[in-house]
Amino acid sequence: MNPILLAVIVVCSIGLLCAVVLVVASKFFGVEEDEKAGKIRECLPGANCGACGYAGCDGYAKALAEEDGIKTNLCIPGADAVAKQISEILGVEFEDVVEKIAVIHCYGDCNHTSKKMEYVGIQSCQAAKMLYGGDGKCGFGCIGLGDCVSVCPQNAICISDGIARIDTRKCVGCGLCEKKCPQKIITVMDDVERVLVTCNNTEKGAVVRQKCSNGCIGCKKCEKNCPVGAITVVDNLARIDYDKCINCEECAKNCPVGCILISDFSGLHRYVAADSETANV
Repeated sequence: MNPILLAVIVVCSIGLLCAVVLVVASKFFGVEEDEKAGKIRECLPGANCGACGYAGCDGYAKALAEEDGIKTNLCIPGADAVAKQISEILGVEFEDVVEKIAVIHCYGDCNHTSKKMEYVGIQSCQAAKMLYGGDGKCGFGCIGLGDCVSVCPQNAICISDGIARIDTRKCVGCGLCEKKCPQKIITVMDDVERVLVTCNNTEKGAVVRQKCSNGCIGCKKCEKNCPVGAITVVDNLARIDYDKCINCEECAKNCPVGCILISDFSGLHRYVAADSETANV
C-alpha cells in the first residue's frame, strides 16, 4: 500500500476514534446546566466585577438559581433593569437597586502639588508605588499612571493634570477601579450623595500643607459646623458618615483649604432613567 495513503488512513482513523470517545464522554460525564441559571446569566452585564459579592456573573447566576433568599438587586452595573428581569425569571418581588458610583479622594493635581522625583519605569501605579511610594510629594495621593483607567469597562476614567478623574455620568459603580488602585483613594458610594472629601492624607496639617495645597489639615472646622454630626476628623483627616449627611454644604463652606467638594455625582443609570422618562412624556 502507498505509504502516504496509509498515513492518511491512520490519521483519519485516530481522529474518528477520538471524536467517538469525546461524544461518549460528553454523554456520561456532562453536567446538566440549570436552565434558570442560563437565563439569569443572559440578563447580567458580564462585567464580572464582583460587586454582587460573588466571583463573577456566573457565580451570581448560579447562586440565584440554586439557593433561596439570594437578593435579586445585587448587580450594581445592571441596575434596576437587570433586577427586574431576574425577579421575573425567579417569580419573586422586584427589589430596587441602590445605584453607586466611584469617587476619588484626591485632588492633588499639578496645580496643587508637585513631584519629589522623576519616575522612569513601568507605567503602572502599582510598580511606581514600590519605588519610594511613587513620584509625588504626597505619598497618600493619586500616582496618576492609570491602573484604574485600564480596568474601567465604561471608559469613565481619564488622567488629567497628573491625576485620575472620574466622569460619574459614565460610571456604573462596578468597583473594579476601587480594587485596582494601590493607593486606596477610590471608593464606591451611593450616587445620591453630594459631598466628598478630596483628600486621603492622614499626616498632621503642617506636613500636609508642605505637600499639597488641597490637602486636609485636620482643623475640625467642618466637624464643628456640621449640624447633624455627619463629619468628623479621624487620624487628621475629615471623614463623612453618609447615613447622617443631609447635604447642607456647611462643611464645604467652612473648609479653609477647599478639600471638601460639593457636586452632583449622579451615575450613568440615573441619566439613562432620566432620558427614558423624558422620552415617555
